[in-house]
Amino acid sequence: MPSYMTIDSPTVTGKMSITVKGIGYIKNPDFDQDIEVQNNFLNTALHGDEVEAKLHAQVEGMRQNAEVTAIIHRAKAGFVGVLEKANGMSFLVPDDKKMYMDLVIPADMTLDAKDGEKVYAIMTHWSDPKKNPEGKVTKVLGKKGDNNVEMLSIVLEKGFDTDFPDEVVAEANEIEKNQRAISHEEVANRRDMRDTFTTTIDPHDAKDFDDALSLKELPNGNYEVGIHIADVSHYVREGNALDKEALKRGCSIYLVDRTIPMLPHILSTDVCSLNPNEDKLTFSAVFELTPNGQVVTRWFGRTVINSDKRFVYEEAQEVIDAQAGNYLKELMIFKGLAEALRKEKVANGAIDFETTEVKFKLDDNGKPLEVYKKERLDTHRLVEDFMLLANREVAKYLVDEKMKKKEDPIGVFRVHPSPDKEKLGELSIFLKALGFEFDVKKDVTPKDFQKLITEANGDVNENLIKTTTIRTMAKAIYDVHNTGHFGLAFKFYTHFTSPIRRYPDLLVHRLLQDALDNKNNDPQKTNFLMRACKQSTEQEIYASDAERSSIKYKQVEYMVDHVGQEFNGVITGVTEWGIYVEEEETKCEGMVKLRDMNDDFYTLDAKRYMVKGSKGKTYTLGDRVKIKVLSADMEKKVIDYKFV
Repeated sequence: MPSYMTIDSPTVTGKMSITVKGIGYIKNPDFDQDIEVQNNFLNTALHGDEVEAKLHAQVEGMRQNAEVTAIIHRAKAGFVGVLEKANGMSFLVPDDKKMYMDLVIPADMTLDAKDGEKVYAIMTHWSDPKKNPEGKVTKVLGKKGDNNVEMLSIVLEKGFDTDFPDEVVAEANEIEKNQRAISHEEVANRRDMRDTFTTTIDPHDAKDFDDALSLKELPNGNYEVGIHIADVSHYVREGNALDKEALKRGCSIYLVDRTIPMLPHILSTDVCSLNPNEDKLTFSAVFELTPNGQVVTRWFGRTVINSDKRFVYEEAQEVIDAQAGNYLKELMIFKGLAEALRKEKVANGAIDFETTEVKFKLDDNGKPLEVYKKERLDTHRLVEDFMLLANREVAKYLVDEKMKKKEDPIGVFRVHPSPDKEKLGELSIFLKALGFEFDVKKDVTPKDFQKLITEANGDVNENLIKTTTIRTMAKAIYDVHNTGHFGLAFKFYTHFTSPIRRYPDLLVHRLLQDALDNKNNDPQKTNFLMRACKQSTEQEIYASDAERSSIKYKQVEYMVDHVGQEFNGVITGVTEWGIYVEEEETKCEGMVKLRDMNDDFYTLDAKRYMVKGSKGKTYTLGDRVKIKVLSADMEKKVIDYKFV
């Protein structure tokens, strides 16, 4: 293999990204562009790996190239794929197209998987880039195309598992056996709020109830609102097997047809879950609010509650809309307070990024019968507004308490940086193509985005503008330092309200108790929190990828039965090889390939986000079009359309 390095070539380190074409790119802060690594210089590096590389001689006008010299850290070792047998040998053909080499599986390492079955395999050895990596099968998943097999494949491919280790299950069972019944001593150590009206409001298919709301009218005309969160930290103690497994997973995963929980079901849907008409241990944020939503007082601490009613979002909405039904008065008070909180949030510049989500109606075998838009109700916003209040005030309290003691205000915060200048410039050009002006010459604030979203409301391109604007934003992450949340326009923000399904929330509960107990910073704990924040952010990304993959799979599966049918769509992207179109009702995105557009010769005008024909016909972002489904490929998870 030729090398373009010299003895004194500078060395860089960074995270490797690999395209489906097998070309690598290294992210390094010292370079404006990612450093390119051709396939023959990857030297066994895989997507996500932390690598060391030596730079090639720079060619003027060309992207900087390099050659991988060492793998610092492997991002993953496990791969899902189809086992293929030929000439007495077995190979794993990975589902992940960024894994550019098949794994050789020795005959005694196949777990007797059959030819063509889906399996999960671990890469055991790979040091020679000229040879295939070796691996061993650790799970036989089953027949390709089976719903359970494909959903499990998605989960395993993203590094998660559906099964819990034996010691974790044993620990959870021990808690259920010995701690499910709440002792009088435990109640005596808590604020007893079982006589206060309390309700949960969740999706109809929810089984893990993290949060509940309580309400009490006060003599002075104000309201006491309690935001009660499952006290997971009471059961999952720091450093035990459950805690380590929860940290490893980072969060629950919500696929189209199932939930892969962060905690075993006995805890997530039973012991910890705020099920109705059961005494439950909670960690609460209790506020005195004026009728216009102003916070008069705040109190944080451990409580015991008993939920009077389990509302489904739609049921609570029906009571409000009909102005009749159980707990109408309480729901109307909640609604009024939530609207006041929202009004203040919007006035401060919070950006409303509500985008359309889809839901599926499945048959008993998981086959999609219907794809429909998820309706966002006032009751969804109501719950969200109170959760935002709790998250904001807990974050502020954690910082305030550290500042009082003149300590570094270390914690676990949900931070959202300002958008990147270069991405803002690209967004401005994109918006101009759709007829919207967005000034990026000045410092852009949340209110500028808020104004844009308001202007886009009702526009045919509303959802496209929101989606593209979200992509412009930096990703929200977990950090030990509070730097504020740009999108919400909050100076203080954390995640406190979902410890059943998010590990950072569990950490925040522990930190809040430390603050209430007046404990000082512990350098060792700070180092752990830094690692936990980084890992939780990464796991959240993997979980989101898994959730999107399950949605995409079901959308493609739905379209298999609609090949040849016509739909209305909106153009969502243009490239040199085709035009992306999203079907309006099901949000199923597919491509119209330029090579299939036989009525003219078309080329890409990238600056104007347009595909233009030689005879003058154009296709631009946001255009509404009529499409026919040409094909839906379950294996590649792609849909091909044509214009009609």
